[in-house]
Amino acid sequence: MHSKIAAAACAALSWHCAWAQSAASMPTLPEVSVSAAKEPDFPLTQPGIEAARRNAAQATGGTAVIDADDYLKGSAVTPADAFAFAPGAFAQSRIPGAEESRLSIRGSGLQRTFHGRGLRVLQDGVPVNLADGSFDFQALEPMAARYIEVYRGANALVFGTASLGGAVNYVSPTGYDAAPLLLRGEAGSFGHLRGQAAAAGVDGDVDYYVSLTHFSQDGYRRQSKQANQRLSVNAGYRIGAGVETRFYLLHALTDSELPGNLTKTQLNNTPRMANAGNVAGNHHRDFTLTRISNKTVWAGDGHRFEAGVFYSRKSLWHPIFQVLDIDSDDYGLSLQYGGEGRVAGRRNVVVAGLSAARGVAGDDRYVNVAGRQGARTAGSRQTALGLELFVENRHYLTKRLALVAGAQVSRATREYEDRFLADGDNGFDADYSQVSPKLGLLYEPQPSLQLFANVSRGFEPPSFGELAGGPGITQVRKQSAWTAEFGTRGALRDLRWDAAYYRAEVRDELLALIVAAGAPLGTVNAPDTLHQGIELGLDWKLMQSWRLRAAYLWNDFRFRSHPVYGNNELPGLPKQFLKLEVLYTTPGSFHAGPNLEWSPQDHAVDMANTLHADRYAVWGFRIGQRMSKGMSWFIDARNLADRRYAATTGVIADSRSPGAGGQNAAQFNPGLGRSLFAGVEWKQ
Repeated sequence: MHSKIAAAACAALSWHCAWAQSAASMPTLPEVSVSAAKEPDFPLTQPGIEAARRNAAQATGGTAVIDADDYLKGSAVTPADAFAFAPGAFAQSRIPGAEESRLSIRGSGLQRTFHGRGLRVLQDGVPVNLADGSFDFQALEPMAARYIEVYRGANALVFGTASLGGAVNYVSPTGYDAAPLLLRGEAGSFGHLRGQAAAAGVDGDVDYYVSLTHFSQDGYRRQSKQANQRLSVNAGYRIGAGVETRFYLLHALTDSELPGNLTKTQLNNTPRMANAGNVAGNHHRDFTLTRISNKTVWAGDGHRFEAGVFYSRKSLWHPIFQVLDIDSDDYGLSLQYGGEGRVAGRRNVVVAGLSAARGVAGDDRYVNVAGRQGARTAGSRQTALGLELFVENRHYLTKRLALVAGAQVSRATREYEDRFLADGDNGFDADYSQVSPKLGLLYEPQPSLQLFANVSRGFEPPSFGELAGGPGITQVRKQSAWTAEFGTRGALRDLRWDAAYYRAEVRDELLALIVAAGAPLGTVNAPDTLHQGIELGLDWKLMQSWRLRAAYLWNDFRFRSHPVYGNNELPGLPKQFLKLEVLYTTPGSFHAGPNLEWSPQDHAVDMANTLHADRYAVWGFRIGQRMSKGMSWFIDARNLADRRYAATTGVIADSRSPGAGGQNAAQFNPGLGRSLFAGVEWKQ
């Protein structure tokens, strides 16, 4: 009887469950044991954070689990706030203090300076990506997450993806782990206002969580006002023993002004100005999004079956180089199986699944007349289809050594139906497919130490942003890569670490270009490129009252014997990047300390390596306290020295080309200036 209860409890933790013991905010190491009393109340459909940490610790490569409680100790608006100390993740805002951001892992979407690409982004296991692979961070609410899972590279095969970057999954609270009532408010520099009201509860076999949030700012720069509201709801029902279903709803309204890029001279002298073309064209990115989904789980006797469906509707109004008016419908399903047993007398864990998604978008374009639509310039119907089958098997050769083998079969189609025809029929129908294998080892010489290694193949088809996002149609090939990775994670007394080295040989990398005025120019395939780097995360408790956290990235991205650019550096991301924080804490939950963001080397903005973004260092300071009776407060000071620097940049081919602008090319997005934010939170 007890063995059945134990097996059911473990199966309930996650579809890629493994037994382990963890601690703190980084993935830690497993102890091969299970207790029937471990987290009995967490729902089948929504694993708790400890289960997520155990799962992450079983990967043969880089992973992280971000505890929302850590980033909610300060202002939490941007992905840069949420992913600050996730090893291997580079996140920076394109608009100071706003949610429009670049998130890159291992150089994914390296030169995509608009929207996101190269990652599978999920909310509660449901894709946030449109069917063509693109995504927007305005569709996510970090304040309504309990934790965020980060699986880098091929380690994300358990999410059904084989992309170079991997996957991130925002996991919502439920009625079982959220406060019955929460109120939170923030205010700060440049008209910053952010608030949240949330409620949760359990009533018999039903639990629920509801969150309503608002964010607005006048903006550090001209033409950078933001206004976003989101309603996030999930409700679960325990149908019977080991069977549960959960429904999810997200409704988002987002209005964002776009200030555009500056020259380096403007960046250094007048960083709060906007690009003149953006002001004249009143550039915006405004959309409404509604996404509904369901996940149903059956778990018992060492087996777990999961079925999911989703539908989303998005309406985008986007005056930029033209006015883009796009309505899209995306829907899909997923099936997953996870099980544990004995093979040849040894422990064996398997995960298998399939996912399918289809998206249809009506894309109409017009002349931009000061932000209003003028004469029609283009019209199309864009249909994307994605189908993925995957399996991953973890077989324990010994009690401490596991062999992991897996593969994904992927097929994607992109159909473009030209409905304007003023300049001929530009329609196309493209098909992309690949088999992506993976082989890895996980070794635990002792319970507090893991060594891992893996070799894998990656696959990424182009989105419509690559195929039709610019002024014309660009036919490009799929991107693929062979990646080798090895590293270690573990704990030694009060020090926890996660360190990995990877080397990816990329074929036909998708490189996006923009013109000097900031409009997308199109995408090209680079025949051969190299991505390699070091990803390091540290969490160290010093003398019981101090905590040091650090995340360090070394990026070496370059062409390989390119006919024009030789072995030049690939532009887009810093060569090195460090986030560091030291906090003093007291038993009364008071905390205070400085933080640092440091890019110690200049890095290229163009493929010819003639234009560079300057190195920089930015200091901040946080102070706050979680008091009794559910009250907490914080003060978050940023860029105390008021350093002027480029948080992100555009990407061009050669600054010396006619019309590119040379050293005065407008390719720099300023970071946030000196600013101060304060907030309070109350939980019942």
